[in-house]
Order: sequence, then C-alpha cells, then structure tokens
Amino acid sequence: MSASVPHSADLTAPRDDARNRRAVGLWLAASALMVFAMMIIGAITRLTESGLSMVEWRPLIGTLPPFTDAEWARVFELYRETSQYQLMNRGMSLEAFKEIFFWEWFHRFWGRMIGVVFAAPFLWFLIRGRMPAGYVKHGFILLVLGGLQGVIGWWMVKSGFVDRTEVSQYRLAVHLGMAFFILGYLVWLALSLLWPIEAGRAAAPRGYRRLGAWCHAVVFLTVLSGAIVAGSRAGFIYNEWPTMGGGFVPTPFWDAALGWRNLFENLSVVQFDHRMMAYLTTAVVAAFWLWTVRQGAALHARVRWAAHALMAGVLLQVTLGIATLLSIVWLPLGVLHQAGAAIVFCLTLWALKELRGAPAQA
Repeated sequence: MSASVPHSADLTAPRDDARNRRAVGLWLAASALMVFAMMIIGAITRLTESGLSMVEWRPLIGTLPPFTDAEWARVFELYRETSQYQLMNRGMSLEAFKEIFFWEWFHRFWGRMIGVVFAAPFLWFLIRGRMPAGYVKHGFILLVLGGLQGVIGWWMVKSGFVDRTEVSQYRLAVHLGMAFFILGYLVWLALSLLWPIEAGRAAAPRGYRRLGAWCHAVVFLTVLSGAIVAGSRAGFIYNEWPTMGGGFVPTPFWDAALGWRNLFENLSVVQFDHRMMAYLTTAVVAAFWLWTVRQGAALHARVRWAAHALMAGVLLQVTLGIATLLSIVWLPLGVLHQAGAAIVFCLTLWALKELRGAPAQA
C-alpha cells in the first residue's frame, strides 16, 4: 500500500518546479524590459547629443550626479575641454550643460540598475537552489556580458573625446549590437520558461525554419546598419523618400578615395545601405509571412500568430523609419524607431522559438 501512494513531498515537487520556472522566467522578462528601456534611454541620449557630457568613468562611485555648485563647475570644466564643446557647443551655459548631463548620467545609472536587478535575484535563486536545470550557466554568462557591455560603452564614449563631436560609428555599432544580443538572450530564456512549446509539437519544415532564421539575421544586420547611420549622422541628409537627391541612388555616390570605407563613412552610401537593408528585411519577412498564410491551418496557431505579429511589426517599423527621415530625425520619432527595431528583433526570436517545436525528451 505504501509503495503505491506517493510521498507528500513528491506530490508537491512538480508544482514547486513550475513555480520556480515561472519566478525565474518573470525575473528574466523584467531584466529584458529594463534592457529595452535602456535602449530607449540610449536613443534619447544619442539624439540629444548628450553622450559626451560625462568625461569621467567612475563605475563604483559615480552613481549620484553632482549636488553642489563646486562639483557642477568641476564637471562642466572637464566637458569644456572636449572636442564636442570646442567645435560644436562653445559658449554653452551651465544650465544647458545640466540638461545634456542628465541624460548621460541617467543612461549610466540605468545600466547600474540593470546590474542590480539581474545580479541580486540571480544570487538569491542560486543560493536557494531555485534555478531550473541548465539555467545557472546562462545566468553567469549574462553577468559577464553585462559587465562587458559597460566596458564597451566607455570604450565607445572615449572615441568622441578626440578631434570629433560624436562617438565612433564603429564603436556605436558594437555597443548597440551587444545590447541587442543581451536583449535577445534574455527574451529567449524567458520565453522558454514562461511560454514553453507543448510537448510533442513537431518542428516546422526545414525550409520554413531556415526562412525564419534569415528573418532574424537580416533584422539584426539592419539594426547594425542603423547604428552606422546614427553614429555618422547620415540620417540628416536626403530627408526625402523614396528618392535620394531626386534619384533612387544619390549623385555623387561612391568616393574612390575611401574605398571600402564608403560603406561606413560616406554618408550617402551609409544611408543608401540602410534603406536597402530595410527593403531586404521587408521582402524576407513578407516571404515568411506569405509562406505562413499559404500553409494556413497546417501550422500551429502560435506559429501563425508569431508570423502575423512579425509582419505587422516590420510594416510599422518601416513607416516609422520613413517618418523619422522625413522629419529630419525628430526626437520622438527617432526614439520610436529605435524601440520598433528592438520589438521586431524580439518578434523574430519568438517566431524562431515556435518554429523549432518541442525539444526531444531525454
């Protein structure tokens, strides 16, 4: 009799495991939302040209902004020695400096808060033994990536202190690319815990999965090309659509003296490349969506939802991109365009997750 009746602790084990997976999944989702918010703050910081206002990097003691007049005078004097002040903002008042200083300070402060929100619960889950099997290593990897991102951020900022008024577009692309990688990592893990694939669901056909992977890859490359546009300020020329200077390809276009660097430093080429990547993204996602529509009920409902959401997200993002360009990069539209890129990126991950089906049981 006793052999046929499970022990009371055994009866609660599956429920406890489910609670742990939900708790860890919500923590990862909250961390992802904070990274998403960081992208918004970063976009505002970049578009208000605030990123070079803090000349010092004090990761441990730089949490609080200046409070005294003497401290404000000291940090303002440091800024007045930068190329941005000398070449672009000469004569700026202290009050105007405080406005741009706020966004860079808040950007760094939010980064520290992400670290706290991620690290403290992770250590708690770890000590209490509540991390689901296989997820501990992901927690440590994300901790390392978060610290590395802070170093990359300072490496990026330092590029703007010598003979230029903005940061290097190359370093900005690395910084933004890492931010998207971290966001995607968090979203992928959170989806696995909060919305797992039902047991027994087969993977989608290989060709369909490959097309979904292409959607994800092209979206990420388009994000990187957008970072080059933002870092080089190429969005402030040819503020028209669908033409560039009256034609599909602007004239003059290619500078032979620059060679391959045209792709990253010639403003006409940089903007043209981003437009082409946007068109390619739309075409690939549209092909994925049309394949989904054609298969119809043969596909799982969640696969169809993901495809429809991705198509809608891309169309909205293209609209935001055109509006941002026509407005000569109006701040609210520029910020929404950055947010849209992050949302579309996450939607490609959702689609990929659904296409993979349920993992094989050991």
